[in-house]
Amino acid sequence: MRATLFSVFACVIIFSCSVPQQRETSWLHTNWKFSNANDSAWYPATIPGVVHTDLLANKLIKDPFWGTNELDLQWIEKEAWNYQTEFELSKNQTDQEHIELEFEGLDTYASVFVNGVKVITANNMFRNWKADVKPFVKVGDNLLEVKFTSPLNYNRTKVLNYPYQLPSGNETVDLKVSPFTRKAAYHFGWDFSPRFVTSGIWKDVKLTTWSNARILDVFVQTDSIESNNAYLTYEVEIEASLKAKGYSLLVNGAELPISLKAGKNIIKFQESVENPTLWWPNGRGEATLHNLVVQLKKEDFLLDEISQKYGIRTIELINERDSIGTSFYFKVNGEPVFMKGANYIPQDVFLPRVSEDQYRKLTKQVKDANMNMLRVWGGGIYEKDIFYDLCDKNGILVWQDFMFAGSLYPNDSAFLENVKQESIENVKRLRKHTSIALWCGNNEIEVAWGNWGWQNQFGYSPSDSVEIWDNYRSMFQSLLPNVVKELNPKVNYVSSSPLSNWGTPENFNHGSMHYWGVWHGRELFESFKKKVGRFMVEYGFQSFPSMETIRTFAVDSSFSLKSATMLNRQKSYIGNGLMTKHISNWFDAPTYFTDFVDKSQRTQAIGMQLAIQAHRQQSPHCMGTLFWQLNDCWPGPSWSVIDYYGTEKVAYETVKQNYKPLIAIVDLDKKDIDIISDLNIDFDGTLEIEGNSELLFSKKFKIAANTRLKIALKNIELKENNPLSIIILGADGLVQYRDVIYIKKN
Repeated sequence: MRATLFSVFACVIIFSCSVPQQRETSWLHTNWKFSNANDSAWYPATIPGVVHTDLLANKLIKDPFWGTNELDLQWIEKEAWNYQTEFELSKNQTDQEHIELEFEGLDTYASVFVNGVKVITANNMFRNWKADVKPFVKVGDNLLEVKFTSPLNYNRTKVLNYPYQLPSGNETVDLKVSPFTRKAAYHFGWDFSPRFVTSGIWKDVKLTTWSNARILDVFVQTDSIESNNAYLTYEVEIEASLKAKGYSLLVNGAELPISLKAGKNIIKFQESVENPTLWWPNGRGEATLHNLVVQLKKEDFLLDEISQKYGIRTIELINERDSIGTSFYFKVNGEPVFMKGANYIPQDVFLPRVSEDQYRKLTKQVKDANMNMLRVWGGGIYEKDIFYDLCDKNGILVWQDFMFAGSLYPNDSAFLENVKQESIENVKRLRKHTSIALWCGNNEIEVAWGNWGWQNQFGYSPSDSVEIWDNYRSMFQSLLPNVVKELNPKVNYVSSSPLSNWGTPENFNHGSMHYWGVWHGRELFESFKKKVGRFMVEYGFQSFPSMETIRTFAVDSSFSLKSATMLNRQKSYIGNGLMTKHISNWFDAPTYFTDFVDKSQRTQAIGMQLAIQAHRQQSPHCMGTLFWQLNDCWPGPSWSVIDYYGTEKVAYETVKQNYKPLIAIVDLDKKDIDIISDLNIDFDGTLEIEGNSELLFSKKFKIAANTRLKIALKNIELKENNPLSIIILGADGLVQYRDVIYIKKN
């Protein structure tokens, strides 16, 4: 039951004389062609797309993912590329007051021309670019051109003239332009990604005609949930051509008379909802979404309409001093929730190739694996709306990084203004999604500045260091949090991830943690058990993808770790050696390549199992576990549990089992078993341990909701290469949990 509106804010004014016309949008995706700026030949282009995929479609280059072709295609990033098409306008369209051309994404430095007139100058892949082109178009055919400049050429002078070198993520080339380029950092190469510096119209292009007024944005915010009531604020942004009255706003059928000023208008109103149906993360309840329909009318004529889904929920990060150190956990609807999830990266290095079906498949795999949170990593992109729509629908909370990772950035006013507009646009676009749980300024910059030795590596003077850190603070401790506070105030912001380094034992008592002691620190898997932070944001171990996936990029003669193809495919400087070392701790040495691939996946699963179980055992000291990484952007060895083609590795099933609400953790040394329940109900069941299909142990048990139970374990005869199966059966005899324990070699 909904209460009456509390308040309405609008502006007063006069009538507009124009004849009402409804907003209309058309997509400009057809008849595009492209060319190298230094070549007169034109070829068909696909929009959305990037130049690499257009070159491939026209058979002008070989498959970028095959063999070592990556190395032969680096010339593409140094070229300038032109795109063009024609679009037709009717008399009715040109009679509208406004004709807006919109590019939802241009990658990255581009000039846009309509009938020879420059209308847009773009310099940020993450921004939306618009222009009212009514003065430059005509009835009939119109020419649309987009001219791209190479990021390397565009920023060369800036890099060379900057007073000191800026660290730039994983970029290995001499001219490090990524800190100066508002573009996905992983495109410049990372330890899981090839280097393909793309250019192109990577998102939708559309033309919108409108008159009088239109709806720009709708946002529903849950202010609070108290007793049996939820208090909501609705915000509708409207753009009007002139001062006018005689308008009305309909919200789910309820009509509100409004007056508008010329330009942008913010209409706010509040309501309470009695006995609301709340949105809950996966595993805690239903992810209930409500439908909102907002209509804008003028004198009973429908000008515009927007339909939007929203959930009623509160989300709060508790990051404060406590008896242990500094907490870091989330409350959803007032309840602490242990977060189980992963770090998400873009699903392709060539972004427009990712289909809606791929988004749906991956989100289903996330939900099926019992995850309730994904971190959108800061070296990728602010994802497309469909990603967040699916997270909303499936109860997957999103830790959203701003797109800054492992680098320092310029401090000039133009760059900062570009970042400000980028943050405003993306916070406004994404805040409407119920799944957004946290805004994070960047990936690993604070921990890098404090622990990675950048000051010595790049020869910064004391004055350089002061200037660099002041610039950092102005961006990540002022600019970005101020945008979040203004536009999305009910969602928390943190300046960086992690907030605590893994170098000393005391650090594991404070804030968020990226634990890379097992990988970069070359520690044994047992360290996962001992080194557990308050919220584990990154940790993991590599494996190769399946042989089926490997055969998509390599011939049989390349099935060797030392082949040119495999050496180039491995982007971590210690990857193959570290996998080999850890395989030897658990299995006999691989005798051939396919054996290595199989054992790499099983070894990865062991590492993931030990880590996740330790994190869950040490709750509430630890209240979240997000492993690195969920997925891949190309086929090759990485930390993913799902490869580029969506194939699940062995570790995926391990994650799925150990993220279940009811799990069993066996300690063969202490001879006991921990049963951990996140269930909201009591559970009666049976615990079984099998070895080589033989039942070795069986015990009936009862466990109360949201508690733990310890069971003594009798002696079990252990054999190397003979894993144990741990099974929990319900009272109905159905399997609730099944996991495998491998026996470490002596």
